[in-house]
Amino acid sequence: MVLRKIFPKETDFFSMFASAGENLKDSAALLVELMEHLDKSEYLAKQIHEIEQNGDMLTHEIFRMLNKTFITPIDREDIHALVCRLDDVLDLIWTCADRSYLFKLKSSRPEAVELSKTLQTSAEVIMKAVSALKDKKYSYIQEFCIEINRLENKADTIFRNALAKLFEEEKDPIEIIKWKNIFEHLEDATDTCEDVANILESIVLKHA
Repeated sequence: MVLRKIFPKETDFFSMFASAGENLKDSAALLVELMEHLDKSEYLAKQIHEIEQNGDMLTHEIFRMLNKTFITPIDREDIHALVCRLDDVLDLIWTCADRSYLFKLKSSRPEAVELSKTLQTSAEVIMKAVSALKDKKYSYIQEFCIEINRLENKADTIFRNALAKLFEEEKDPIEIIKWKNIFEHLEDATDTCEDVANILESIVLKHA
């Protein structure tokens, strides 16, 4: 009993990581739906906002438990960095959804859909990667990280082509400003997914 008081039950950080990955996957799927159906942007943005709020609560809870936990399964700085970057991706997804509604975009652009689908795939791979941490499936995590990097490169190409096409085809300067902002946030989100992959690779190198 005394030992239990000195060393309380270990916090299941891995389950918390998995929950954060699930939030990411769900919000990215909703963003794809939003980009495909801008007429539903208000409703879908509200749903994404709810997930983002839940993500914030989860992030704060992980930080709270991190401060209370004496022994952690992986380095504290890695837990902190991983959770922060997962939260950053979720925030960017919410920003994309919110801007799409606030800008009153009427018709989507195929590049926005393609970028959001690439982001969705990245989020799905991240969920698999963070879920694999608990079972120490490090070889799988490395493969997932390689895939996330590939998707980020793909998103870069889509982004560049999207901007070129936007400036070439769109005559309304206001619409150009709106869509450029959306494209930049979508691309930033995939960049941040790559940051998540880099942190996961660092964890693998320490523990494999």
